[in-house]
Amino acid sequence: MILFSPAKINIGLQILEKREDGFHNIRSVMYPIGLCDILEIETLTEGSAPFQLSQSGILIGSDSESNLVSRAWRLLSGETDIPPVSIHLHKQIPVGAGLGGGSSNASIALKALNHLAPGSLTMERLKLLAAQLGSDCPFFLHNSPMMMEGRGEILHRTELSLEGFFLVLLFPGIHVSTADAYAGVVPEIPAFPLEKLISKPLDHWKDLILNDFEESVCAKYPLIRELKKALYDAGAQYASLSGSGSSIYGIFRKQSRLPSEIKKYVIWEGNA
Repeated sequence: MILFSPAKINIGLQILEKREDGFHNIRSVMYPIGLCDILEIETLTEGSAPFQLSQSGILIGSDSESNLVSRAWRLLSGETDIPPVSIHLHKQIPVGAGLGGGSSNASIALKALNHLAPGSLTMERLKLLAAQLGSDCPFFLHNSPMMMEGRGEILHRTELSLEGFFLVLLFPGIHVSTADAYAGVVPEIPAFPLEKLISKPLDHWKDLILNDFEESVCAKYPLIRELKKALYDAGAQYASLSGSGSSIYGIFRKQSRLPSEIKKYVIWEGNA
């Protein structure tokens, strides 16, 4: 079977407070987009090696044992029987870009492998396993925009839709450490919750909906701030860092002609 593993963008990201377990309580809208990795899963004959993983496309920089797809298989195989499988992962989502590529790969693999298991687990159990793999992972078990809270495991459906808009996604090739990004932020409960702000017209978002990582990340990497300004200059209704970066996106009313200083950083564009 061939599966598409989508990237996500964050629309707003509020860092509310530091938790006792060392994580942070956050609030963000997670929105799946058309940029995808590709997973090909093939069941093997009995007696074959229980799990095989191969990769192509963008280099991940980690061995197959530590890959999140491998970790998803190990986690699920500890709970139910899975037939021998071979998985090929073709990476198109940049690593360390704030787009959730690894988390998406893990959750899509988890869901698919569970479907192959004779004694498949419930969705509620899958969500608990996904949360063990990473904060973003439970979101990718769904294929719709979600309001995410807690450290990422609390999800609620949102009526937000960007249908009819055009999305441009830029990646400057900078790897932003999530730990460093958090170190530059002072958690704060905002005056207005995100669910109220996203109900405003999109052309009002520019001054209302913020990613709390942006200020410190842009201070360290000025190119990201320059690209955001360039997106607005090109006609974007809204532009923002995704996650802790370094990818940045612009939402346009329609497909626009982009200047060369933006064009060279585009990794995906299409209908939102």
